[in-house]
Amino acid sequence: MKKKLNKIAKDTNSFLLKFLSKQKKTDLIKPMKYGLLPGGKKIRTKLIVDIGKIFRIKYNNLIQVGAAVECIHAYSLIHDDLPCMDNDLLRRGKLSTHKKFGESTAILAGNSLLTIAFEILSQNSFQIDYKSKIKLIKLLSECSGHSGIAGGQYSDLNFEGKKISLNKIVDMQIKKTGKLFSFCCMAPAIMSKKNNYLKNFDTIGADIGLLFQIADDLIDYSGSSKVAGKKTRKDLKKGKATLISLLGHQNTIKYGNRIKYKIFKRINNFGKRSEDLKDTIKYILERKK
Repeated sequence: MKKKLNKIAKDTNSFLLKFLSKQKKTDLIKPMKYGLLPGGKKIRTKLIVDIGKIFRIKYNNLIQVGAAVECIHAYSLIHDDLPCMDNDLLRRGKLSTHKKFGESTAILAGNSLLTIAFEILSQNSFQIDYKSKIKLIKLLSECSGHSGIAGGQYSDLNFEGKKISLNKIVDMQIKKTGKLFSFCCMAPAIMSKKNNYLKNFDTIGADIGLLFQIADDLIDYSGSSKVAGKKTRKDLKKGKATLISLLGHQNTIKYGNRIKYKIFKRINNFGKRSEDLKDTIKYILERKK
C-alpha cells in the first residue's frame, strides 16, 4: 500500500510541478506551490487510480484528474487554516500558508489553486471526449462550492458550541469532506462512460469521505501533534460538532467500522479489481496522520 501511494504521490506532484512551471510567472506561484507541494499523502488521487483500475482507464489521465483534485483540496486547506476560519498555525508539519506569507496572500493563493483545477481538466492534453470532460468540470465545481466543501465548512463553523443532531453532523461532514471523495469515485465511471455506476460510486465516495473525516476526528482526539503534523485536541477546545462529541470515542470507532463494511459490501462485485480500493479504505480508517 505505502509503495503504491508513494508512486501516485510522486507522479501527481511531478504533473503539478510541470503544469505550474508552464504558468505565467507571478508573485502568487510561490505561495501556491507552498500550500500545494509536496503536500499530503494523495489519498484522493489514490482512490481515483484504484477505481480507474476497475474501469481500465489510462493511468496518465487518472493522474491528471487527481492533480485537479489536489489543487481543490489544497485551496480548501489554505482557507480552512485562516484566522477567520479554524485559525490553524501548522499544516502538514510546517507553517500554514497564511503564517508563512500573510492572510491576504494565502486567500489569493487558495483562490488561484481553485481556478487552476478547472484549467487542468480543460487542457487539450487531457484526452477524453468533450462531453465527459464537461461533466467532470461541472461535477467538480458542484463538489467544491456552496453545496460541497464551502457549504460544509460554513456548517462546521456555524455548529461550534451547539448541540447538533447525528443527521446534521453527518450531512455537514459529507459536504465538507465526502463530496470531493464522491467526485474521486465517480470520475473514472464518467471517463469510461459507465453512467449506470454513478449513483453507486457517489454513495461509496460519500461514505469514504465520512470515514476519512472520522479518522481525522480520532487523530485530533487522541493523536500526536508531532505525528499528525498539525495541532491536535482542537475540536474539543472549540466545541466542534463531531461524531466523537456526540457518540463518544469508542462508539465513533464502531460507527467507522460499520461504514467500512458497508462500503466493502458495495464493491465486492468487482472481485480482485477492487483489492487496491479495499486496501486504501483500510488505510484511511487506520491512519495516524
